[in-house]
Order: sequence, then C-alpha cells, then structure tokens
Amino acid sequence: MDKKVLKNLSYGVYVVTSSYNKKNAGCTLNSVMQITSNPITIAISINHDNNTNKIISYSNLFAISILKETSDPKIIGEFGFKTSKDTNKFKNVEYKLIENIPIILDSCGYIICKVIDKLETNSHTIFIGEVIKADGFTSDKPMTYKYYQEKLKGLTSKNAPTYQKEEQINEKSNNKKRRWKCKICGYVYEADELPKDFICPICGQPHTEFYEVTN
Repeated sequence: MDKKVLKNLSYGVYVVTSSYNKKNAGCTLNSVMQITSNPITIAISINHDNNTNKIISYSNLFAISILKETSDPKIIGEFGFKTSKDTNKFKNVEYKLIENIPIILDSCGYIICKVIDKLETNSHTIFIGEVIKADGFTSDKPMTYKYYQEKLKGLTSKNAPTYQKEEQINEKSNNKKRRWKCKICGYVYEADELPKDFICPICGQPHTEFYEVTN
C-alpha cells in the first residue's frame, strides 16, 4: 500500500477546546469536516488518550479555533505535543471564554458545537456536533496542514488520525548541512551548528532536547 497518496487529502490546522467544571482542555487537530448544512453539523476525530476527549464527553460541547498562517507555531506545539496531565496548555496562550469554552485569539475565528452524536473507533472518538455559535476574527489566510508541514517543517503527533510512522523516520536529505531533530515534536533544524540558545519554534523545547540526525 502506498500511504503517501493519503497526503493528497486536504486538511486544515485547528485547536479544539472544551471545558467542564472549570477544567479547560484542548488539542491540535487537523481532522475537522462539515457534514450537513441544515442544521450545520461538524465532525471531529480525537484520540481516546487525549484529555480533551474526556472533557468533551462530559460537557457535550466543543469549540474549534481555526489557526491562520501567521498564528504563532508554538500554539500547535502547546496543544499538539504536550499533555494537560502535567502542563497548563493555556498558560502562555491568549484566549477568551465564549459559552464558557476557551477560544484561541490568535486565529481566524471559532466555531462552537453541541455534541449530538458520536462514533467510537479502536483509537479515536468521532464527535458530531451541531453549530450553535461561530464568528471570525480576521480575513487572514487559514493555515493548511500542507503549509504546516512544508513551511513550518512540523510533523504529526502520534495521537493524530493522520499519523504515519513512516513519516517520522523518513528523514534522509540531500542537504549537506548538519541536521538536529526535536525529541518532542520532530521539528528538524538544519545548520552547521545548533546554537545553545536555540528554542524549537513549534513546541518551545531548548537545544538540549535535540539530537543530531546522522542518516
């Protein structure tokens, strides 16, 4: 099977958030799809291991913040490569509560849904929500997953429905510069040396969390 053909499918980059008993949760997502127009319904797919999955199940509400090309890439890292079990993902991100759900402000806008159905798979829950509120912040260009991978050099979280193990290990390059890879998010930095003050632009890790790629 040639799994590379799956990369031709189009995806966006979003942060899905929810809240229950004043506990906020959120994760980066690329699997968001409108299903119907009347009523307007949207489907999202979230890994069973994500705390966001549990919070949505409790609250029956979720919000989708649509990231833009100029959104701070660290938002993707905060919500995509860290766990809320030991990290406050919202600590360094600007947000506001709408319908008691945190909305990321550095985005194109948001959509809030109430859960009307769900489907369980072996690894993910597909939540189907009816849109109850939506608004835009800016007309800036929304970020696509292709843009994230090609321009920001970001890789896929292991909890993402589009994750492919081959993608994470296929690191060969014709570039003669040395290459260092982030242990957390997989970002690859190419240069003659890795600066000691270097910070990963995706997940914010220091240079000590990078290793040199030798293949």
